[in-house]
Amino acid sequence: MMFFIGILSGLILIVISIFHVYWAFGGRYAVDAVIPTQTNKKRVLNAPPFLTFLVAVFVMLIAITYLHEANFYDFQFLPEFIKEYGLTIFASIFFIRAVGDFKYVGFFKKIKSTKFGINDTKFFSPLCLFLALSGVLILILK
Repeated sequence: MMFFIGILSGLILIVISIFHVYWAFGGRYAVDAVIPTQTNKKRVLNAPPFLTFLVAVFVMLIAITYLHEANFYDFQFLPEFIKEYGLTIFASIFFIRAVGDFKYVGFFKKIKSTKFGINDTKFFSPLCLFLALSGVLILILK
């Protein structure tokens, strides 16, 4: 079970990382649906391409960590700190993201009627909760 959950989580994170690379290099598909906006359609966040690419690299590191911890492959290049504490840190980050900032993102957001708000409620926050719980399960079953 731990192996399956780790593979599933890793694959999901790899897809998310690929989307961020796509957006960093100018891709426009689904951009309006994945960036928080105020009720007047003004973006809350305007990340430059370099920062979007940095997010892609970070998400790929998280994917590799999930795959490593699920014993899919022994990624020798991972620092010992990441091998020891990475999954705990990343699962905590996903849990905090699922809870949200109480305004634009997460289960307890106030602005829910925007395109992002609807997608966040249906897809993004549940996905973050799944990734947090899968990280905890991998740690428990390890």
